[in-house]
Amino acid sequence: MPLFVVVKPGHVLDDALKARVRDQVRTRASARHVPNDVFAVAEIPRTLTGKKMELPIRKLLLGADAAKVASPDAMANPHSLAWFVDFACDLDTHIAAVKT
Repeated sequence: MPLFVVVKPGHVLDDALKARVRDQVRTRASARHVPNDVFAVAEIPRTLTGKKMELPIRKLLLGADAAKVASPDAMANPHSLAWFVDFACDLDTHIAAVKT
């Protein structure tokens, strides 16, 4: 699974920052939690109570229909889901880019 991060204004998610993120995950969690790749996003989808919508995004990336994984009425930022829908549609392209 990939890791999606929101980068602070003025910063860029380059290879050096991706390596730092992976090292921190390996050090603070475990090697099995190290993501295959790290992608910058504008926003992380959240519920109305502010919780990250990790499971719906995972289901979306595994091929589930966007309308079935999340209800826009139950989201604080429903517009953020569009990026993940597009990402899931182009998942094969992203996977190929990671492997090269």
